Amino acid sequence: MKTRILYRPVGEKEMVLIIKSNYKKFPPRLEWQPIFYPVLDEDYASEIAEKWNTRDEAGNYLGFVTKLEVLEDEVNKYPAQNVGAGNHNELWVPSEELETFNQAIIGNIEVIKVFTGRDFKASGNSEIMNLILKLKN
Repeated sequence: MKTRILYRPVGEKEMVLIIKSNYKKFPPRLEWQPIFYPVLDEDYASEIAEKWNTRDEAGNYLGFVTKLEVLEDEVNKYPAQNVGAGNHNELWVPSEELETFNQAIIGNIEVIKVFTGRDFKASGNSEIMNLILKLKN
């Protein structure tokens, strides 16, 4: 069973839903989100989390970088899409295929980094606050 490591930058709302799944899956896309895009490079995921998520009021100005191990057969269904610089490669998983993609995740989704924006307000979710304290030190 071969696997690949992928990354996904998320804000607070999506992180809360990942926590509610016991770190097992990503939540369904919203109606205006036609694709789910995990990225192939940790630095690219960090760039998105730090530069975009920390400026997003809807995500409480928080950017988390998640790491996931996925069955290679599932990853190979989606050709890498380059959307900018050399390391800006991501997979475009149609939203209707996300549940199948989630089933191919091996183990737990791991949170490896957190970035807080200037306008971040303390979260009402204790697990979010624990992640921030754990990863900011």
